Amino acid sequence: MARPASGFTTRLAPEDEFTHDPGDAKNYNESMYFNVFDPKTRTGGWFRIGNRANEHYAEMTICLYLADGRVAFMFARPTIADNSEMNAGGLKVDVVEPFRTLKVTYSGKALVLARPHEMAEPKKAFKENPTLPCTIDLTYEGVSPMYGGETVRTDGKPIEIDPEKSFAKAHYEQHCAASGHFTIGDERFEISGYGLRDKSWGPRHWQAIDWYRWCPMNFGRDFGMMLSVIGDGKGGARQGGMVFRDGIYDLIEDCVIDSEWDENGYQTGLKAHVKTEGGKVYAVTGKVMSLIPLRNRRTTPDGVELQTRITEGMTEYRCGDLVGYGLSEYLDQIVEGQPNGKVAGY
Repeated sequence: MARPASGFTTRLAPEDEFTHDPGDAKNYNESMYFNVFDPKTRTGGWFRIGNRANEHYAEMTICLYLADGRVAFMFARPTIADNSEMNAGGLKVDVVEPFRTLKVTYSGKALVLARPHEMAEPKKAFKENPTLPCTIDLTYEGVSPMYGGETVRTDGKPIEIDPEKSFAKAHYEQHCAASGHFTIGDERFEISGYGLRDKSWGPRHWQAIDWYRWCPMNFGRDFGMMLSVIGDGKGGARQGGMVFRDGIYDLIEDCVIDSEWDENGYQTGLKAHVKTEGGKVYAVTGKVMSLIPLRNRRTTPDGVELQTRITEGMTEYRCGDLVGYGLSEYLDQIVEGQPNGKVAGY
């Protein structure tokens, strides 16, 4: 999210931590997302609820990365009656204090993958790998200011958007510390680490964005980044994000990401050059430790099948002498069998 253009401003209030009126758009989506990575145990994960209240279901996902390379994963589309809470499929988010403290809990099952790439064929992966009981209990503490919100006109009036071309009308993020534990079968994993959370609301189609590279990372309690490069659908890209340091966010004005790939077209590493509005320059390298490929498919009203691939990699980052952990999330539309962002050179 870049600074709003002239005539517009960004609005964010504590009540935005709770759910909103979904309006009439059929594809309205209100989602909350959290990740955390423990630098000592090299274990972490991410969690998401997306309420599609006007379609009467939610998208629920948990993904846990274990130090031995296994990934525990679960996805469901549970039925929901309305948009009154973020609580579906066993995953629940409680806002204890807006912008400061939130709790994430889960009680259900998780598919345990010794070879996470098998999720490229979900039906086969669920058939051939064990599913075990799983619980999650984490408390998130905001350590940074809030970044983002809803872009509105300076007079406070909302912006009209086309629901069929929308990814979200509002979005915000925050770097966090998180502690707690999760269990998978008989195994228990204590977590004390850092991460990033976000929230968005408004109409969404996953195919509304050509491609993106989203890299949230933390090097400790007081230093983190979020790098964002988004394809503009015209052969170019929008660059953005922020650096969290010295208690403030320094917005990124230039971000170049060079990716490394395996034979499947999955990212294995990256090099990033970052320049901020405050004049700071950072060189960041990333090495993917474990990756799971996910997908979203939709058929248009005229019968065209669209396929979006999202590769989620737990990544070890280096910036100077510092070592940190986070995610490299690469979203691509698959065109003629190829991820279009990779084809475009990103």
